Amino acid sequence: MSKIRCTVDQLSPLTSGVTRVLLTPEHPVPYQPGQYLQIWLSDDDKRPFSIASTPAQAQLELHIGGAVTDPYASQALAHLQQHAEITAEVGLGQAFWREDSQNPIILLAGGTGFSYVYSIAQAIAAAAVKRPVFLYWGVRDQSALYHLAELQQWADTDAHYRFIPVVQNPDTDWQGRSGLVHEAVLADFVSLEAYDIYLAGPFAMAGVVRSAFLEQGGKREQMFADAFAYI
Repeated sequence: MSKIRCTVDQLSPLTSGVTRVLLTPEHPVPYQPGQYLQIWLSDDDKRPFSIASTPAQAQLELHIGGAVTDPYASQALAHLQQHAEITAEVGLGQAFWREDSQNPIILLAGGTGFSYVYSIAQAIAAAAVKRPVFLYWGVRDQSALYHLAELQQWADTDAHYRFIPVVQNPDTDWQGRSGLVHEAVLADFVSLEAYDIYLAGPFAMAGVVRSAFLEQGGKREQMFADAFAYI
């Protein structure tokens, strides 16, 4: 865990409700794919966000979602907009990618929880992992799939990788999976016993997924989510 000053390089929209943030730390800072950072609004107010980049990249990338009615995200974005430099604490969380494991992998994201699995997916691709990797991304509306083309290309680069977007409220032209993302996983696997499972999303979702996956054979010691420390 490292406390560090970062320059705020860019804030740009990924969708109408999700902002891409690029930060450059004053010197290289160690962290693991899948870890998160905290933005210091003050000594008593620190806001955690998943890191969407990997340690091999010079910049720290965040995907911050939330409407104006969500003060948690909007206040953090306002702080980033108002300061050329900010303080961050990097390398937090225990749900990072276990690179030494030989188990097949399921990456599961709800909404902007995607930034967490995106970091791990990029690390997996860079390491040329040759075992099955299934990335499920669940969103309410298909317009929220802001990296749809990139993830499809990621899956096309190697037969070991599969990308399964799941839309809760699809338009009539949507040809992919629909419904709840964790139910798509349950439908696709008779047993989850063999898999390392990495998941991120709202706390309520994480609790439901954990219970459902345990019932379908998932092993608690092979399921990773920082939300589990709070639910």
